[in-house]
Amino acid sequence: MGMTPAKNCVDIGILVEDIKKSLVFYQDILGLKKIGEMPIPFGHMHRLGFGESFVKLIDPKTVPPAGTLGLTKALGFRYLTFQISNIDEVCAACQQAGVEFEMPKQELMPGVTIAMVRDPDGNVVEFVQRA
Repeated sequence: MGMTPAKNCVDIGILVEDIKKSLVFYQDILGLKKIGEMPIPFGHMHRLGFGESFVKLIDPKTVPPAGTLGLTKALGFRYLTFQISNIDEVCAACQQAGVEFEMPKQELMPGVTIAMVRDPDGNVVEFVQRA
């Protein structure tokens, strides 16, 4: 027996070094909507909505050291994917804001365009647009 989903998505929590920079990136540049915030045992959580999913930015009480950065530099969760329908606009907003691209916008296969950027902590964020 496996898990029975309570909603059609998966949420993610991200510990961040500078909550202000991360909120600018995820809210102002990418357009995620602030749902709320609350104290949690190890910091303060800012919950942002994207479709039915939540990106939970955690401002930790104590900032831990960063892990190994890079798409293929370590095992574990390596990137977050947003399925979107306006990749040109999002990539332009990222370029205008000086966001570092891990992989420039490109057609991965017919009808599938991707781009990858880095958030303020160096985490890889992927955008995928399907025709």
